[in-house]
Amino acid sequence: MTVRLAPTPARRAVLSRRIRLFAVATITYNVVEAIVALWAGGVADSSALIGFGLDSVIEVASALALSWQFSAKDPERREHLTLRMIAVSFFALAAFVATDAIRSLTGGGEAQHSTPGIVIAALSLAIMPVLSWLQRRAGRELGSRTAVADSKQTLLCTYLSAVLLIGLVLNSTLGWWWADAGAGLVIAVVAVREGISAWRGDVCCTVPHTVEATGAGKSRPEPTSAVGCCEGCGSVPGGQTVSLNGAAPEQHA
Repeated sequence: MTVRLAPTPARRAVLSRRIRLFAVATITYNVVEAIVALWAGGVADSSALIGFGLDSVIEVASALALSWQFSAKDPERREHLTLRMIAVSFFALAAFVATDAIRSLTGGGEAQHSTPGIVIAALSLAIMPVLSWLQRRAGRELGSRTAVADSKQTLLCTYLSAVLLIGLVLNSTLGWWWADAGAGLVIAVVAVREGISAWRGDVCCTVPHTVEATGAGKSRPEPTSAVGCCEGCGSVPGGQTVSLNGAAPEQHA
């Protein structure tokens, strides 16, 4: 059986600092994104843009929760509560966006063209995937479920950016005002799914814990397998894995 090597204390310190920096970057960008999206959504009466702006607010809250967790000497003690905070933020987003989208579909108002909305959606579609990947890589290596959950929040912004962009462009070019409300409902559904995952703590490949194995009268740490890892997550940087059966470490190309 091949498993990941747990990071050394020095490496864990580096990863923790990196995660805090990513959280700051997420907060900074999403504050700007939220202001633009909520303003543009209000002007254009766009459910999708308002939902996107609220998601940005929730991303800020999620990043703040992550920063709060990693400001402690023992971040793992705060992990469960932080996951619940992230999950509740997803559910709140879904409830508001779904309500507003249904209001639009039942005659509560037709969304108008929004150039600022299209610009912010396209910009987020370019930035968010990179930030999410950096967050997820650091979180997986550190073994932090909250860091991975926060990266999924950032990745959700990528999906929402694509959905939002399609809805806004269809509305602007073809006059399909209902596409905006439809995009809002898609945002709500995805938010519920991610909220459930965060509440349960179902995140991918985040457990590089160790167990004690005895041998020759002396105990020594032995890495365990990370149950439920996604494909390709089981390697440490450089592709090295270690075997529990005493075989030599393997190197993957």
